[in-house]
Amino acid sequence: MRFPMNTPYTAQDIEILVREVLDTANDDLVLPIVQLGHPVLRQQAEAYDHQLPQELLEELLDAMRQTMYDAPGVGLAAPQVGIPLQIAVLEDLYPVPEEIAAQREREPLDYFEIFNPAYAAATDREAVFYEGCLSFEGFQGVVTRPADITANYQDRDGQKITRNFSGWQARIFQHETDHLSGTVYIDKAVTRSLINESELWRHESMDVATAQKVLKF
Repeated sequence: MRFPMNTPYTAQDIEILVREVLDTANDDLVLPIVQLGHPVLRQQAEAYDHQLPQELLEELLDAMRQTMYDAPGVGLAAPQVGIPLQIAVLEDLYPVPEEIAAQREREPLDYFEIFNPAYAAATDREAVFYEGCLSFEGFQGVVTRPADITANYQDRDGQKITRNFSGWQARIFQHETDHLSGTVYIDKAVTRSLINESELWRHESMDVATAQKVLKF
């Protein structure tokens, strides 16, 4: 797959790249997820301004959604499949134990797409939890984020939308939006808290207080 290093990208660059990426999908429309070290994860993604024909955009969104489900994950940004566009898909409908859902303020999040998103803290409240990333497989780390945000984005038709998110929904939106500016969660994590997922059982489902005692951060 060709990855153009010149910026800004032309609409032709983007269209060619998207077609090449989609050619790598399997029969279930699942795309390879690039890992930390790929240059696309460290670049400012291009604002989406109708660079893609509608049919191609819909094909890309379908593939991103299937890739998110297959991973499985609760969000996927276009740079994670090698495309430097400000697009992400989000959904969190996985069943979780009530205790963990309450601890994380984790409410169901129906599928939606975000184009050219931004967010700002809506309150002074903060949330401290473990966080992982499909582009940094096998690890999680503690990240402090605003617990309540005001989010602005566009949908696939270009309509501007403003929504408020709290708890885990706010974390998902922030995580995916960060990807679009070349930021990966490890940039914001307490590095001493970093843990391989094979060790998570030692920390009572990623309980931060327990991990702080064991890992001394």
